Amino acid sequence: MSHQQPLPSLTLLDTLCPMHVVLSATGHILHAGPTLQKIMPDAPVQATRFLELVELKQPRIGARMEDLLGIAGKPLHLQLRHPPRTELKGVLSPLPEGSALGPPGGAVVNLSFGISVVDAVRDFDLSNADFAATDLAIEMLYLVEAKSAAMEASRTLNLRLQQARITAEEQAFTDTLTGLKNRRAMEHILQRLHEAGAAYGLMHVDLDFFKEVNDTHGHAAGDHVLQAAARIMVEETRPEDWVIRAGGDEFVILLSGQVTPQHLLQIGVRLIARLQVPIPFQEAQLQISGSIGAVLSGQYADPLPEQMMKDADVALYAAKAAGRGQVMLYTAAMRCA
Repeated sequence: MSHQQPLPSLTLLDTLCPMHVVLSATGHILHAGPTLQKIMPDAPVQATRFLELVELKQPRIGARMEDLLGIAGKPLHLQLRHPPRTELKGVLSPLPEGSALGPPGGAVVNLSFGISVVDAVRDFDLSNADFAATDLAIEMLYLVEAKSAAMEASRTLNLRLQQARITAEEQAFTDTLTGLKNRRAMEHILQRLHEAGAAYGLMHVDLDFFKEVNDTHGHAAGDHVLQAAARIMVEETRPEDWVIRAGGDEFVILLSGQVTPQHLLQIGVRLIARLQVPIPFQEAQLQISGSIGAVLSGQYADPLPEQMMKDADVALYAAKAAGRGQVMLYTAAMRCA
């Protein structure tokens, strides 16, 4: 029963039931709805036995047309035999005597995707035009699309909020002029190091002659010096170390790991040597230096951050008192000086 132009009754079925098949008395497909043909583009649909294209999973019966007619009106659970082996639901209705749809002994099987509709839409690139206008699957698809759109919008919003939170946290712990960690960040880092029982070295750096630069050349020159000094300290330390602007022209460097006194003093000497190189600014050469007080966590039975900061300040004062441009490691004798 092949037609160049489908019979009006078949055209009506194509519109109302785009997933139907008309079977002959031998179980061969005489006509298939447009959606069914769309999901089996590589399989010869016309003149092929229905049960060669689909597997009847429930109820379990034989493969003869008489067996199919015997389960007329019962819900059918089927599966396509070709990939992606989509599961289908269906119901069979025998063709009445004299039906314009096909010869006696034949049947119409109306199929649907059931809960597999979402996967089928993805696998076969289906649209609402591939379903009957009254098919509840369309409503389900709209709900799925709406849920997907809402979830995507929610995911995008969450990502933006997360990024905004990260940005806000970074700004809260960052010195805006130099890009270094600020005092608030330093307190968190020191607390974390102490709780972990980690070894580290602490250097308190104060820029010598910075006030003179500010007074003589203005605040723009002072900001330029602070940025140049920050860059030097980052370049002279390792990625795992922390360089912090504690405020004004004061910096703190936290050197992670087991640092020897000799290594700590060597870093301080290198820093001071570079800080003493004149810094160009407009037409001027800005001259500063640095004084450094240093302390090691290994000097303490319990290296409390507050005590280490105080002792580093004592060593810094001793360095300045000795003529500036020096690095000194804290000793208890400095408190008696």
